[in-house]
Amino acid sequence: MGKRVALVLAGCGVFDGSEIHEASAALVHLSRGSAEVKIFAPNIEQRDVVNHLKGSPAEEKRNVLVESARLARGNIQDLAELKASEFDAVIFPGGFGVAKNLCSWAVDGKNCTVNEHVNSTLQAFHSAKKPIGLCCISPVLAAKVFPGCEVTVGQDKNVDGRFPDAETASAIAELGCKHICKNVNESHVDKANKIVTTCAFMCKAPLHEIFDGIGTMVQEVLKLA
Repeated sequence: MGKRVALVLAGCGVFDGSEIHEASAALVHLSRGSAEVKIFAPNIEQRDVVNHLKGSPAEEKRNVLVESARLARGNIQDLAELKASEFDAVIFPGGFGVAKNLCSWAVDGKNCTVNEHVNSTLQAFHSAKKPIGLCCISPVLAAKVFPGCEVTVGQDKNVDGRFPDAETASAIAELGCKHICKNVNESHVDKANKIVTTCAFMCKAPLHEIFDGIGTMVQEVLKLA
């Protein structure tokens, strides 16, 4: 029987929700790994809405759960209903929605607060010693909730202009966590905490390399499960 994995989304679209390619890549690799997946998102209003064509704010309101349902093809549940006891692992794709809707990192950086249901979900899986997979900006959730853990968001320097958000690594270190430098096609496994991370779109890289990196994260999560 395949592993039971919960996938947590933050909306639909890189600038105000979940990064679509990352969510899709995670789902493809989970399918390849014969996992049984259920998708969740918090039933809350988005922090903001971005016109993805213009890259500018839109004067409208959207709901994170409703928008995430687009990615889930309608088959999604309120994150408040997620029970860690029913799953072997949990995975969080990235996108600005993680830093805006699942926590306030986009505004407050290392001083951010984490959504109560996101926090309780992470704590429940961690307490049960079940693996947590995170990609792109999502590792900051672990850094905030689990001081002392090890994560990667790629490199801690803007190597060849490919890591424009490298300062995130410094903020993670300031939270008392260890940042591990990795390439886009790699992931890092914090064996003590069963946290697996990969940088995905934190690196300016070809899509297939991002896809492969997410694949290594998913594979390691399934191994730990």
